[in-house]
Amino acid sequence: MYLSSTRGAARWPDTAKGALGIVAASAVVWAVAASILHVLAPGLDTLPRLLVFSECVGLTMVVSVVLLRRQRLLARLAAGTRWLLIGAIAIPVGYLLGHQIAFVLLGEPLRLVGFHAVSIAPLLFTVLVGGMGLRHFATREQLAREAATRAEAQRLAVEAELRLLRTQIEPHMLFNTLANLRGLLREDADRAETMIDRLIVYLRSTLAASQTESVPLAREFEQLRAYLDIMSLRMGPRLTWHLELPEALAGRSVPPMLLQPLVENAIKHGLEPKVGAGRIEVVARATDAGIEIRVEDDGLGLPAQDAAERNDDGSARPESTSYGLRHVRERLKAVYGPAARLDLERGDPVGVRSVVFLPA
Repeated sequence: MYLSSTRGAARWPDTAKGALGIVAASAVVWAVAASILHVLAPGLDTLPRLLVFSECVGLTMVVSVVLLRRQRLLARLAAGTRWLLIGAIAIPVGYLLGHQIAFVLLGEPLRLVGFHAVSIAPLLFTVLVGGMGLRHFATREQLAREAATRAEAQRLAVEAELRLLRTQIEPHMLFNTLANLRGLLREDADRAETMIDRLIVYLRSTLAASQTESVPLAREFEQLRAYLDIMSLRMGPRLTWHLELPEALAGRSVPPMLLQPLVENAIKHGLEPKVGAGRIEVVARATDAGIEIRVEDDGLGLPAQDAAERNDDGSARPESTSYGLRHVRERLKAVYGPAARLDLERGDPVGVRSVVFLPA
């Protein structure tokens, strides 16, 4: 999925780049805080010393927050309780330990802060700035969790549409196939037996696909092969087909039944109404950006409603009303984000070419 998951949000930042970004932003914030404190309390200390103490306190506090958020015990607590506890630990640790680090950097002897006297202004300022920083962390986590919730809801909605699509596809395909079988049992028992075998393979692969969120591309092609075998038995010499999957791409995971609606569209709208023989090809190839899967037929071309919704350059608009095409686009968006897409092109000289792009 292209949106942050809840697990990833809970462990944020989970990369060195993310941690460095937080450290850099915190350094700027605490430098500004030291400058403001120097203006509000000019007799407190010199600006360079305030900058050293402010940076040491602030960055120590940030490191404490990052380490505390990775503790499993705290992760089990409710968000509000967890952040209150983190603040209660990180702010005192940052204030006390940060001062000791500053003394070391300035070459001064270590001493317990506030042992002889307590300066209220820097203490309150540290609590104020630290609290604002913690609120930023908490808000960032909440936004990440909300984004993960929306992504999960979108994924579930797409999977529900996939189940609905299957209920629409399979009865239509099964009824037509069984009707053909009834005639073949009297006329050609061998072909009827072959059709039954291919139907069993197709239904078995469909059942397996319904129980998982992804399948190897090789299995997706096996399901297409079983489907096209059945359709070629039904249509006879009017249908020829070709599948091409490089060995290097066979193990690539894809959403199940991603290509099925495209192949069915090609047969239903392009080849079945066509007078004479037709051909369909499904070819996968690796590109620099990922994988390109092309579904191409030499049928009648785009239906009128799809042709009316095409761009000037002949490519299909994303809002095409075709249920199968819209379903494929929504699944690509839910699984891969905007990096994946489905393009619909006119064949040369006839037919339709559907091209699926999957990012690396």
